[in-house]
Amino acid sequence: LPHLAVHSLFLSTVIFSDLKTPSMSSPSLDLALSVLYSVVPPALNPLIYSLRKQELK
Repeated sequence: LPHLAVHSLFLSTVIFSDLKTPSMSSPSLDLALSVLYSVVPPALNPLIYSLRKQELK
């Protein structure tokens, strides 16, 4: 389950960045996405590691 969470987080960011059209791009959207990508993964790390710890027990 933790691996699934990591893969889905990675794939969702890749898919969204690939599907974003150039006409949809704006500096404020790029800034918001950069902040989102830099805040969400570290925020989810404790959850992912706690799931992994439970899986090992």
